[in-house]
Amino acid sequence: MAASVGTTPGGTTPAGMTPAGTTPESEKDTEFQEREKILCPDFLSVAQITEMLAEDVDGVQQKLEKLLNFRNLQTCLKEASLLDYYVSGFLWARGMDFSIIQYSKFMTLLDMLLHNLRTLHMSLEDSIKWLREVMAEIGPSHSQKNEEWNIFDVKQANAVVDYLKISLFQHYKLYEFLFFSAREEIVIGTEVFVSPAFQLHLQTDSCESRNPACDGAAWMECAQIN
Repeated sequence: MAASVGTTPGGTTPAGMTPAGTTPESEKDTEFQEREKILCPDFLSVAQITEMLAEDVDGVQQKLEKLLNFRNLQTCLKEASLLDYYVSGFLWARGMDFSIIQYSKFMTLLDMLLHNLRTLHMSLEDSIKWLREVMAEIGPSHSQKNEEWNIFDVKQANAVVDYLKISLFQHYKLYEFLFFSAREEIVIGTEVFVSPAFQLHLQTDSCESRNPACDGAAWMECAQIN
């Protein structure tokens, strides 16, 4: 990200000054590389994404099943639900006609949201706050100097937030149950578990359709996560 003061081996460089040996072009390249580090390491490699794009639904499921090392799908509700989460996310992204870098960041975003819940015990409120901070970096913003650095445009960013609302946030308690409940409780709870895949059939309006004036830094305020 661009900063008014940049750190150098010899100290700090005041805004508006270019360190010796650098050019405005090299500074832009460095800033772009810093933005590329957001949501790293990648959950899926470029090669894995390319391979799965050539697969049908069953093929995508098989590749993700192998990647996640799930071996008890027929008897383990947790594994089946998490596989569904990733497969549904990938198929949704394919319907959005994302680029490879957009696939990469979106799938890494899905994975990190679960990681935050599973390892950091992040609450729903904190997860939403974290998402807003991340999307402020990879989505559109008036403060960004170069729109080409946006990984998602306004419409795509709104769609990502809407998808996360129906696939994860509306079922956050269920995912907490999967991660933190005893195995016996999970087995008992199978009859009431609702697969996130069924939520893909819900009809949701994008922020842009609700408010055509929504763009730039205002997109996140329009795409409120309730």
